[in-house]
Order: sequence, then C-alpha cells, then structure tokens
Amino acid sequence: MVNRGQPLVVAILGPTAAGKSTLALALAERFGGEIINCDSTAVYRGFDIGTDKVAPADRRGIPHHLMDIVEPTEEYTAARYGRDAASIIRDLHRRGRLPLVVGGTGFYYRALTRGLFPGPAADQALRRRLEDITARRGVTFLHRMVRRVDPQSASRIQPRDVKRLVRALEVFFLTGRPLTAHFADTQSPIPGVDVQPIAVRLGAAETSRRVTRRVDEQFKRGLLDEIRGLIARGIPESARPFGGLVYRQALEHLHGVRDEAATRELIAQENRHYARRQLIWFRKEPNLIWLDGPGEAPETISAAAGLVEQWLSK
Repeated sequence: MVNRGQPLVVAILGPTAAGKSTLALALAERFGGEIINCDSTAVYRGFDIGTDKVAPADRRGIPHHLMDIVEPTEEYTAARYGRDAASIIRDLHRRGRLPLVVGGTGFYYRALTRGLFPGPAADQALRRRLEDITARRGVTFLHRMVRRVDPQSASRIQPRDVKRLVRALEVFFLTGRPLTAHFADTQSPIPGVDVQPIAVRLGAAETSRRVTRRVDEQFKRGLLDEIRGLIARGIPESARPFGGLVYRQALEHLHGVRDEAATRELIAQENRHYARRQLIWFRKEPNLIWLDGPGEAPETISAAAGLVEQWLSK
C-alpha cells in the first residue's frame, strides 16, 4: 500500500450475481489487500453453496475475514458486524494492508460506515401482538405495515423476514420514529477512515441470465445435500440462515411444497427481485461510484484499479 494521510477502505458493493468477489480478488492481488465479507448469510458456518462463498482453494492465498465465524444457531446482528469489521480494518491498517469490504448486504455496510443506533429494548408484549397479527394475517400483511410507516426499511428487509419486520415496527411504535430516521443520529465505528465505495451493476436481462445460471450451478454442486447435512448435524430449520434466499425455497422443496424445476425458477425469480432491492438501497449510499459491467470483465477491473490508484495517491 502507498502511504497516505487518511487510512483507506475500499468497498465493492452491488446486487447479487454481479461478480463482486472476482473483482475484489483482482484488486486485493494488485494492491496488497484483504477481503472483509459483507454478506449476512456468509457469516454462518456450513452455509456455503447457497451463499456462493469463494472456496478456500480459489482465494489465491488472500485472507477472507468475517466468513464462517458463527454457528447457524447463533444470533449475528448488523451492529455486531460493524464492530467486528471495524476491529479488522484497524488491524489491517496497522499491518499496512488494504481492507476491501465486499458484499451485497446494504444494512451491514451502513452499520460499518454510519453506525446503528442502540434502539429501545425489546417489548415482549408488543412483539407478541405483532406475531399474533402475523399468524392471523400473514407475513405479507406485516410487510405492508412496515412499508406504510418506514418505506426504506421495507425496501431492505426480505418480505418474509418476520424477525426484522417485527423489530422495525417495534422501534416505530416505541419511539414514534422509523428505524431509518434514527440512523442520522449514529456514528460510524471507523471514524477518520476514508471509505471509498465502488458498485458494479448489470442490466436486468444480464442479471436474470446470470442468476438463472447460478441457481442451476448451486443445485449441481449439491445444494440439497448441503441442507440435508446441516439438518443431520442438528441445525434446526428455524435457524436464521435457513430463512434466507435459496435456503428457504430449497428447504420447502425438500418438504414437498414444489418440485425441483419450480423451486429453481422461484429462487431465480426471488433473486431477481432481491437484486432490484439492492440497487434501490445502494443508490442511496453517498459517494458511490457505479461501474457498468460484470466484476470479472477486464474493463471493470481496469476501471476499479484506476480508482484505487487515485485514492491511494491522495
């Protein structure tokens, strides 16, 4: 790394299947970097195929941090991610390495770059009422409630993520302000660090093609066997990562909800929807530089490398 006045962090962000990992590996090799995962499911051990983790053999000797760090039965929050990532960033800077924050979980990225407010303590009576509403009216109704009071949270929370939907409503009803309104009062856990984000994006047709291909590859690599193995290990189906994209639909298939062909199509469809939500989220991030084209394309790598060289020379 080149010495500079303010320590640098480069973020590689963007929607699913855009080639972020490949771009990050190329930059890490060129600039002496190490990768910090920014995907909320990849933190869990054993959930590999459905998250498209870069296999250890394909990491080119580049350290990957905050991947496979907790058991699936543990609770890993965005606030904890912010603290953990900040600690690693400080260590990398001490060692003269370039931190590369890589992933598509916008809420994790925001927790690192802007911080999260502590929030009110859990109100069990309120939570039970909201859970009762969910049981009677369905999770879609709960998501509509969030959309009415906190559209930004509704755009980032998975429509079937009951736990996060309940928390968003809990904060609103207890404080009178939506979650997103509280973020302006927070402070980043990495003050004094120059965070420079790059985002890669693709057209809708290309995203659809890549997502479909990736889902087919996940099944070919043994996604269903991975899930069977996790359950055989005693991981309950209520574990948080089983509620995420790919795993939720594949688990339903194993229970006979739909056949494999329909499951593959549903996963691809929901990934396309997720990619759109990610684009909406990241468009609101300040100072983000968009690169059009897949992360593995030579032109994308060259453009990103040029930006990093500029930032390092400041």
